[in-house]
Amino acid sequence: MADSVSTGAGEEKDTEKDDKERERRDFKVDGNREGDGVAETLGFGDKNGGSRSKKRQLSDLSLVRFISAELTRGYFLEHNEAKYTERRERVYTCLRIPKELEKLMTFGFFLCLDAFLHVFTLLPLRVLLALLRFLTLPCCGLSGSRLLQPAQVCDVLKGLIMVLCYSMMSYVDYSMMYHLIRGQSVIKLYIIYNMLEVADRLFSSFGQDILDALYWTATEPKEKKRAHIGVIPHFLMAVLYVFLHSILIMVQATTLNVAFNSHNKSLLTIMMSNNFVEIKGSVFKKFEKNNLFQMSNSDIKERFTNYILLLIVCLRNMEQFSWNPDHLWVLFPDVIMVMASEVAVDVVKHAFITKFNDISADVYGEYRASLAFDLVSSRQKNAYTDYSDSVSRRMGFIPLPLALLLIRVVTSSVKIQGSLSFMCVLLFYLGIITLKVLNSIILLGTSCVFVKEANMEQKLFDPPPSAASSRANSRTHRTKHIPTSLPQEQVTDKAGVSSTTAVFQPAHIPESPAPTLPTSDSDTFLTTPDDEDDSKIINTDTGMEGDGLKHRTPKKDLLEIDRFTICGNRID
Repeated sequence: MADSVSTGAGEEKDTEKDDKERERRDFKVDGNREGDGVAETLGFGDKNGGSRSKKRQLSDLSLVRFISAELTRGYFLEHNEAKYTERRERVYTCLRIPKELEKLMTFGFFLCLDAFLHVFTLLPLRVLLALLRFLTLPCCGLSGSRLLQPAQVCDVLKGLIMVLCYSMMSYVDYSMMYHLIRGQSVIKLYIIYNMLEVADRLFSSFGQDILDALYWTATEPKEKKRAHIGVIPHFLMAVLYVFLHSILIMVQATTLNVAFNSHNKSLLTIMMSNNFVEIKGSVFKKFEKNNLFQMSNSDIKERFTNYILLLIVCLRNMEQFSWNPDHLWVLFPDVIMVMASEVAVDVVKHAFITKFNDISADVYGEYRASLAFDLVSSRQKNAYTDYSDSVSRRMGFIPLPLALLLIRVVTSSVKIQGSLSFMCVLLFYLGIITLKVLNSIILLGTSCVFVKEANMEQKLFDPPPSAASSRANSRTHRTKHIPTSLPQEQVTDKAGVSSTTAVFQPAHIPESPAPTLPTSDSDTFLTTPDDEDDSKIINTDTGMEGDGLKHRTPKKDLLEIDRFTICGNRID
């Protein structure tokens, strides 16, 4: 029995050994087959197989076949249609920029021209009417009414500033300044001209504040608490500002005149190359729509100022050559070169800024509508500012110093003798008034069309911003450590006047809808970009993201961006 059991166990072991040997033989056979295949593939098999694989490899690596493959290789652009469509739209946007930009520049140029001509034409007449009212109203026995309206007080102050500054400018010798500047080296004059440009922007940014402070101090209701230093100190500051700014522009015009009269034109070339340096300082910065609007206003003001400076240079040169018309053709190529370089720099700068920041060319239509809104709103019965002042706040263009310098140059260059000369001056003055009236009519009609196309008629009937709304806005801007704040809401008080108040609520409350912004607020500035990145705001206290967690101030409408006080196109 034991032998049979041991015999059975031995047979089972023998069968297991036979199975393992059979599996081992099968694995070796399969391995040899795979090895042969690899050898054939690599060319290490038998002689015949190796020769065939070598021939096939050599035929695959032939130079002719590689060149033919490179020449016949194809690809399909429609596999990435969105990318190429976007690139094509960028090209079309760059091609549209010159046309749209020049539309805005032309409209802005005539806006500046209208405000500039206002100083020569309507402002003297308004001052005469105000003085006539001041002298005749007490004689009529109307003691209960005001002697002068607020607008008339501002006109009289402007007239007094012009008269005092002109009397001070008469003591400045233009010829001595010209020869003093001409004796300097080219590099020194180039540095001086750049410093003058920076100083002009600083003066423009602070000068309108000085004038606005004077106008408000002189017209502020007397029943209010006295919170100012008085009208006379403000008036003296305004006179000093206008005089210094006029001297600054005179030095600028004299430097440009020296560049025109230099023999090798090297200074003029250097000054023109300075415009192209502006491209380097602006193109590679991040720009939002509102920042681009500020820079566009600055370019409009700069272009108009340069044209007036060129006019002053031509007048001074024509006087030196006894008004010989042949000399005008000598100056003409240089004038055209300066104007063309200014236009080329603006086009290139705006084209690349819109390309790098993915801004559509249609935005210039919005800018034009915003400028038109200022003109239309200033013609309303409830207007709270003069049109020339609104242009000054919007573009940083203050016409008083530039007009004062032009009057000084014209009176020193043109000698008036005899009755015929006075008749010519009178006819010239009537022609300027006609030009001003026609320009105003055309601008007003064009502005109404732009406002209507932009659907901004309803904003014309909105009330002006009150003092409470201004304080609420400033308080909102100063608040930095509030955990969670929602955008400002419009609250209606008992009198029915809507005022802006800042509402602060816990983080779980959803965001309120976008408020209706006031027409214009001269003391608010751009603090928030209007890009799609505003949809994600990070909570600084909790580290969470959400659409309802707003730590920034609300988006600013284009109508709220005024005064070129961000000197030098500085982007925060």
